[in-house]
Amino acid sequence: MNSPQNHVFSIVKQVDAGGLPVEKGSRRLERVACAGAARRMRKPRPVIDFESDTLMQGWMRALEERECETASHCRRVVEKTVQLAAAMGVEEKEWIHFQRGALLHDIGKMGIPNSILLKPGPLTEAEWEIMRMHPVYAYRLIAPIPYLAKALTIPYCHHEKWDGSGYPRGLKGEQIPLAARIFSVVDVYDALTSERPYNRPWPVQEVKAYLRTESGRMFDPRVVKVFLALLDQETSHYFDRPARPN
Repeated sequence: MNSPQNHVFSIVKQVDAGGLPVEKGSRRLERVACAGAARRMRKPRPVIDFESDTLMQGWMRALEERECETASHCRRVVEKTVQLAAAMGVEEKEWIHFQRGALLHDIGKMGIPNSILLKPGPLTEAEWEIMRMHPVYAYRLIAPIPYLAKALTIPYCHHEKWDGSGYPRGLKGEQIPLAARIFSVVDVYDALTSERPYNRPWPVQEVKAYLRTESGRMFDPRVVKVFLALLDQETSHYFDRPARPN
């Protein structure tokens, strides 16, 4: 039987052999209908369940074997993504798809050879071409699994940019699914404010300034505006505490 678990095992075997084969182009993914204008900001009570989905946990453990920083980064971006989605007016029944998508956002890197993924120095342009395939690899990994269909937009589209200069498909503006637009802001915020082997964290005020600068270029201006408003809610310390299950 071709179960999701067997699908994962077959992919891991290909990774062990040196990475997934690079194919030209990418399969089309139907754009999801996104929420309308932000309705109101409220403190959500997202259900952040990192343990119950054994399939995703297996994927994440496989990726953590290759990138040691993945686990803590994934937990942070999952929490912030669901909180921001709630503030943008996304219905509670949809939060689980944002959670799963954020958790699996870099799963396509399982298809990138270690010589590139773990390279200590700068990548060559040829290596970057391979690295930029990881959203396509994510699509190939997740698309055959029906219950993850609504989670796919984050792993597949989170490197698209508001001005159309992103990858893998060069989507522009609201062509980019809302989930991916939300996640990209959270992902960059976490990357710039976290201690990593290759860079020291930026001060929060500098990160805020960067997000404002890239609003309308890299990011959806409406998403940036809501995200910055959440960061400015000093009395509630909106992002200072991890989200907890009800």
